[in-house]
Order: sequence, then structure tokens, then C-alpha cells
Amino acid sequence: MQAPVRAALKSIVGDAHYRDTDGDLVPFSRDATPLFSARPDAVVFPADTREVAAVLELATRHAVPVVPRGAGSNLCAATVALHGGIVLALTRLNRVLEIAPSELLARVQPGVTSAALADAAAREDLLWAPDPGSRTVATIGGTIATNAGGLRGLKYGVTRDYVLGLEAVLPTGEVIRTGGRLHKDVAGYDLTRLLTGSEGTLAVITEATLALRPAPRTSGTGVAYFADLATAGRAVDAIISDGVLPATLEFLDRSCIRAVEEFAGLDLRTDAGALLLFGDDGEPDSVARTMARMSDSCSARGALEVTTAARIAEAEALLAARRCTLPALSRLGALTILEDATVPRPRIAEMVERIDRIAERHDLTIATFGHAGDGNLHPTCVIGSRENTGAVARAEHAFGEIFSAALELGGTITGEHGVGAAKFPHLSAQLGPDQMSLLRRVKGAFDPAGILNPGKLGS
Repeated sequence: MQAPVRAALKSIVGDAHYRDTDGDLVPFSRDATPLFSARPDAVVFPADTREVAAVLELATRHAVPVVPRGAGSNLCAATVALHGGIVLALTRLNRVLEIAPSELLARVQPGVTSAALADAAAREDLLWAPDPGSRTVATIGGTIATNAGGLRGLKYGVTRDYVLGLEAVLPTGEVIRTGGRLHKDVAGYDLTRLLTGSEGTLAVITEATLALRPAPRTSGTGVAYFADLATAGRAVDAIISDGVLPATLEFLDRSCIRAVEEFAGLDLRTDAGALLLFGDDGEPDSVARTMARMSDSCSARGALEVTTAARIAEAEALLAARRCTLPALSRLGALTILEDATVPRPRIAEMVERIDRIAERHDLTIATFGHAGDGNLHPTCVIGSRENTGAVARAEHAFGEIFSAALELGGTITGEHGVGAAKFPHLSAQLGPDQMSLLRRVKGAFDPAGILNPGKLGS
């Protein structure tokens, strides 16, 4: 990146919001995805849409790559600057602009965290439904860019189901507005949906209009233990077949249960082969009936034990068992590689068995947890040392086989983490050459110079 470009960047965002020294660049050379690292040439922190547009227009004119970034909490290397260039950090755009209870919507800037939006909505007795695991740090811009899911996905859907409209800046510096405040609007191509999940390869989001829901009056949480995941899977099928749509339906395998119990001391049963966390929210009478039906379904399908939380503190402790799974597993080794893949719900147990066989074949420790309600699995490989290059190579091969297995079972290589750089080599196996070609043509229409997040979707 030449000196005139650096000088122009400083003039756009100001010296205080420009970084290019080695020490300043190191934190922006990686995100939450292990094994991926690349140093950008500069990091800029724009204050508003006008500055974002000026940076992008400059970058297009000089053919400099730009990587939009929020908190960098994604798990697919979507914000790693593979080709150097500029990291466009949007964390200064962090205001909740509006909460409109009568319209059930919010307007926010991309640097607002998911938790901050949820808190702002809750103060108006409203619910921001998407619930990614990294909600306390994950920004709304990144959540939209990766179409993040979370624990409430079965009942409430994922991020794309709540994005009504976007303000976005094209790589050429043009500012567009897609959608708006309406829940019904079918004028033109649905660019809002196209930009949602585009991982910063088509445009940079600078404002979002998001749908909210009335906050549920109460919630309930329970846990059921099973001898194995196959038995737990039959209980999941029974719950859904009974006409119940739970707010929470999560599972942990044996390795995860033991790691969580050792880490958090939640009095979990470590002799169980699988744990099913279930819950619902809504009106008190309805929640009570639903919780009873789910408990009965688990008992009737061979649960070793079923416990329903009687108090809020107990419910929070049960939810903590799911939320702390990754940190619990991370204590087992110096390097933890968390991936995701999704299969049809009835094939979860089969997929976990395939993962276990793959792990054994490659002499690896891979524990699996995830969203039982929608078939989204999180196989997690723990390696004792980052310097163990042999184990790292085996893990990369193992995950390639896991993604192939998911496709064989009618699933996808990613249900909620995104493609990024981590899964880009596997994308063509799922989409095929014709669809990959179409992605590249769409990318070219938005980004003719190819500056936005090169090496990722549509590249």
C-alpha cells in the first residue's frame, strides 16, 4: 500500500483512528478462528457512513483490498486479511439509533453488540431473538454478515429472519438502502437477503433496521440424560412430532458433559452418554404445559433422568452448561478448533457416530455439542500443543471428512458459522461449478475491482 494511499486514509478518518505499526496490527491479523492469520497493511476506524464510503472509493481506485470487521468473534476466518490491505473496523459505529415499540423494530449501527441490542429491546419489553454464543461481543454488523444463528434458532429462526432493511456502502463508494421499516415489501430483488450472510464480500453495512418481538412473559428450562445420542435423538423426534416447538433444544455428548462438569461444577451426571437441554418461553400456563410434554417425551423415550428447573437460578445454571461448553473444552488443550456442520434432524446421531469414527481414525479428540432442534452440530477438536503440526494436519483432514459426511447425509458444511476462509475450499463440493460461477458473477456486479474481502465468497 503506497504512501499516498496511507496519507489519504489518515485524512479521511483522522490520525487518531488510523493504525499501521506492527504492534497495532497484530490484534487485527486474526479473528476467533485458530490456524488463520494474515497481517493487514493498515487498520482504520471510520466514524460514519461518509467516511466508510470515502475509504471504499479510495480503495477501489487504487485496487487495495478491504476487509470489513466488527469484534472479530467469527469462527470461519471471515475477517482475516488474506491479501493484506485495509481492515475497516466498524466498532465506532456503535449506537442504537431507535427502538420503536409500536412498529416492533430497532435501528442500529453495525458496531452495536447483540447483547446491547437485546438489553435495549428488553427495556421496552421487547425481544431481540437471535442469540449467538458470542452475543456479549458479537456485533450486529458481523451477525448480519454471517447470518448468525444461536440457541433459539428452532423456534425463532436466525438473523436473516429479522433483517428488514440495510444501509450499505458499495465498494465504489455508493450508498444504497435496501428494504426499510416494513414487514411486507416485495419491490425489486431482495438485496437485503442477499447482503445478509454475504460475509463482507459485496458491501459494507453501516445501518440495520431489525424486527423485534414482544418479550415472552416467562420461560422454563429442563435437562434430560440419556445413555447415548441415538436415544436422545429419538426423544427429540418425539418432542417435535408431538407438536412442540421449543425455544431451546440443545445437546452435549459424553465428552462435553464431563468437560463442562469438571470446568463449572454444575452437578451434571457424568455417567450419561448424552445430555438434552430443553426449554420454552411464552405465557406461564403455556410454558408449564409445554415443559411437561417435553419432560414426558424424554421419559417415554428412555431418559435416565429428567430435571426441570424450579427457580430462575437453576434455569440459568442449566443454560450455563451449554454456553460454557467451548471454554470447558478449551481447558483440555492448547489449541481448540470449533467447527459446525448441519444435517437433517433425524440423522444427528448417525452424524455424531461418523464424527467419532473419523476422530478415532485420525487419533484425535473430537467432542460434539450443538442444536438438536435444527441439526446443527459443533464438532470440536482439542489438541495438546499448537506446535504439534502432525496433529493439526490430521485435524484438517478430519474436518474435511466431517464436511463430506454432512453432505452425504443431506446436510451442509456450515449451518451458522459461515464459510469465510476456513471452509472456502469445501464450498464447491456443496454448491457445484454452476452455482460457484453464479456467485462470482454476483460478486463482480457489486465489486468489479474485487477489493472487498478477497479470497472469500464469490472469489
